[in-house]
Amino acid sequence: MNRCGRAVAALAFAFVATACGDGPSSPAAGHGATQFYVDSGGAAAREVRRLEDEGRTEEAALIRRIADRPNAIWIVDDDPQPEVAAITAAAQEAGQVPIFVAYHIPDRDCGRFSAGGAVSAEEYRSWIGRFAEGIGDRPAWVVVEPDALAHILDSCTQGGRAAERLDLLRGAVQTLKKQPNVKVYLDAGNAGWIENPDDWEEPMRQAGVGEADGFAFNVSNFFTTEDSVAAARGLSDRLGGAHYVIDTSRNGNGPLREGDDSWCNPRGRALGAEPTTRTGHERVDAFLWIKRPGESDGDCHRGEPKPGDWFTDYALELARNSG
Repeated sequence: MNRCGRAVAALAFAFVATACGDGPSSPAAGHGATQFYVDSGGAAAREVRRLEDEGRTEEAALIRRIADRPNAIWIVDDDPQPEVAAITAAAQEAGQVPIFVAYHIPDRDCGRFSAGGAVSAEEYRSWIGRFAEGIGDRPAWVVVEPDALAHILDSCTQGGRAAERLDLLRGAVQTLKKQPNVKVYLDAGNAGWIENPDDWEEPMRQAGVGEADGFAFNVSNFFTTEDSVAAARGLSDRLGGAHYVIDTSRNGNGPLREGDDSWCNPRGRALGAEPTTRTGHERVDAFLWIKRPGESDGDCHRGEPKPGDWFTDYALELARNSG
């Protein structure tokens, strides 16, 4: 998907984290130690088995740094219910909580690398209902529609289509929150996309952030945790202290600061902080691996895999660079 935003080197409101006191608190920061679901059938786990079968044990050990950690599971099938039901059941049996990404909004990614999604608003409402049905009363965390709000603000989605999208996002939050054990986070871009947090306040309210558990930040991007906390805090302040989660899956070395495709499989990146609810920040509910490390952002360079497909060389580079 297109997570480019605009890689703003100097965050105009980075001072907020210090000025408003969202620095580290106790190690647990008031959160319990949620055990997130590790997907033994994911692409990284399959790659570990393949490398071991070929005797490439050193490379297999590197990929285990991804495969053995909780990664979000992106739900894009036309009928999400069977997959969501199977995963939540397996996670509950293991005493774990799955992390999902709902990714099926009409005109997804504005027809770019990750184009697709529902063909109509009616179809999307039915789809999110089936998603919620698959969860039932089992625990789950759901990140709602990466990029969907950002593409309203960057003029990709305009006019009546923007109003419809805001209504669909609010409906998705409301539908998912009817399930008793679900935490829902509305995607809110990243530190490079937000030039002025005031621009985001009203659209996020219209999209239902006040009915969600908070918002998700830095999904599929590379901004450091420090920069992400600072930028998200500025937005949180405008939303009455809303909580948030940060995608740390690939932000260990921060973003690539040059090139138009710095968002798309950039070289020299590294895995970031491992998934945990012990963040040390009062409003940060979790660091999560929302983008699955090792899966391609898109075929933006010659010979690279399509969005979401496994990319062995890139996965190995992320793991090696993480130390």
